[in-house]
Formats: sequence, structure tokens, C-alpha cells
Amino acid sequence: MKLASVVVPPSASAPAASVPITLTQCAKTFRGTRVLEPLDLHIEPGETLVLLGPSGCGKTTTLRMIAGLETPDAGGRIAFGDDDVTALPIEKRQVGMVFQNYALFPNLNVRGNIGYGLKIKRVPVGTARQRIDELLDMMRLTAHADKPIDQLSGGQRQRVALARALAVQPRVLLLDEPLTALDARLRDALRSEMNTLLRELGITTVYVTHDQAEAMELGDRIVVMSEGRIEQIGSPRDIYYRPANRTVAQFVGTINRLAGERRGGMLNTTGGAVPLPSSHVHSSAEAVSAHEIFFRPEDAFLADLARAQLRGYIETSAFLGERTRLTIRGAAPDALLIDVAGRVELARGTVVGISIGQDALIALS
Repeated sequence: MKLASVVVPPSASAPAASVPITLTQCAKTFRGTRVLEPLDLHIEPGETLVLLGPSGCGKTTTLRMIAGLETPDAGGRIAFGDDDVTALPIEKRQVGMVFQNYALFPNLNVRGNIGYGLKIKRVPVGTARQRIDELLDMMRLTAHADKPIDQLSGGQRQRVALARALAVQPRVLLLDEPLTALDARLRDALRSEMNTLLRELGITTVYVTHDQAEAMELGDRIVVMSEGRIEQIGSPRDIYYRPANRTVAQFVGTINRLAGERRGGMLNTTGGAVPLPSSHVHSSAEAVSAHEIFFRPEDAFLADLARAQLRGYIETSAFLGERTRLTIRGAAPDALLIDVAGRVELARGTVVGISIGQDALIALS
């Protein structure tokens, strides 16, 4: 199920010209209900930008505005490079789009689906045939070229939809949760191959998903959205290790909360004390939100009881293969989730010591 195991042919891969995309004060209201607050967003040429968030957060509405399927409220502006495309319909924007359900034509075979946009654009038959053949080879679909769509697997349909989007050599590629309909194992395999393909294409890409793993692997930058607003824009590492607020921290990955009383440079909690994040040691008490700090499960480690920062007991132990996730009570007001090496075996009720590196502690607003 590989997407890009061969070199991408230049004529199939090269977009018309990768362009930057700029959204300025773009909001959207449906039937009197504001579903997207005014947002400003700039996407670099050739960048893969992922819009990440739960259902109803506004990510698909944003994608549809970029595509030309929706128009922003009055005052909003969308530009591709120096071209104002706010009022242009999708067919005049030079975009390729892959939908969640693929939207393939059941009356056309694989070759016909891939070449549909070329036919509409009246590309010469010989040129269209060459481009289709290149895309069939790139997507490993040559053996299926004459098959009807209903004889393809989910992964094959996904590749047909992607090939159709690329056939017209778009300036911008838009993908709306294209892997959601696939089973988990196939989704993981195709995600990896899509990552390789997008890097080789170098086309400006906007990818919508609610899947954190997809966002982390595919995005040059991630836009985390919630309730019609942008919460944070940053690289995958920034989003994960330096979340801007609780909404981002709690949506992306798993996070633990330590609550207690601040004394000097330490936060004292039920099972001991941990150092405050270095950037907050000399700040006022109010700067450490309600005397809380946070950390990821993999950033804590089991330590000797005599030297550990916190003490607690194991409530549950879940073996997950390469790691074991411990649920620990008593170390903090809330249960803590700690990831340790998969071969570690500890019985329920075992008293353990926990320590966390100071640079792994996160203070959130």
C-alpha cells in the first residue's frame, strides 16, 4: 500500500506554482450563527499546514473557504499570492481537493476518475493520457487502471482521489480528513507514505484532521482550533511541548496536572514537592495558573523513594507493548499517568517514587 515508492515524475508532480495563502479577518456565519470567528492565517508556499481540532471547531469551514466552496463574511479576504480569490469559485482557483468520502464517480473507472479534471479543462488527449499514466504509476494503480471504483479497496480509492486532485497540477492541495474512512492499520501505513509524497511534491497543502498522530507526522505547522477560534499555531514540537493554554495541552496528547501550594521555587502537593518551571521561579504566584503545573506521561520517571520528588501508589498498570502506562494515586490531588519501559512489572498497590525534570514541567494560562 505504498504511495510514493518511486520517484515522482516532474510533469505529474509539479504544481502550476506553489503559492502562499493568506486569510485576513475571515469569519463565517450560517443562518445567524457564527461558526468561525474572524481569523488571520498565513501559509507559506510549499508548506503543509494541518488544521487540527474536534468536530465543530471550524477547521473544515476554513478549508472550504480556501477552496472556494464557502465565502467568508463581509470584510474577510483570501489571497493566493498577490491574487485576491475571495469571490472566485473553486473551479477558478487552481486547487485540488480530496474529500473525506473521496467523491469518486461510480460510473467511471480508475483512469476516467483520474482524468476527469483534465477532460473538463480540455487538455489534449495525448498530454492527458501521459499525465494519467504517470499518476497511475506513482500511486501504484497501473494494474487497476480499467477497474470500476466499486472493485477497489479503501486504500486504493484514497489513492485514486489523490491522483485525481494532482492531475490538474493545482497551485494548492486541500485534504479534508482523507484517511478517516480507512481501518487503523491501513491509515497508519498510508499516513507515512502521504508524508513522503507531500514532501516530494512541494505543493502548498492544507490538511484537515482531528487525529493528533496525523497532524504530528504530516504538518510543517499545526493550527489547533476550538469553538471557531485559533488556539495556537506552531510546529508539532511547539504544540506538544509548549502548548499555549489548557485547551491545546488537553487536546494534543495526554497531560498530567499537579496542583498544590507554591513555596519559594517549589510547588508542594499531596505526595511531595516539585520545582516550578524555570521561567516562573522568579515570577509572582499568580503567574503559575492557580498553583498548577503540568507534564506529559513520558516526562516522569520512577525514582528511589528516598530521593523522589513525589510518592504515590500504583492503582492500575496497563501493558501497551513498548511501554506500560501506570495510573498513580496519592502523589497529587488528581491521578497521574506515567509511562515506563514495557518490561517493567509492578503490582497494584506498590508504593513508588516519581521525579520529573524541571524543563519538562509546563505552566499554562
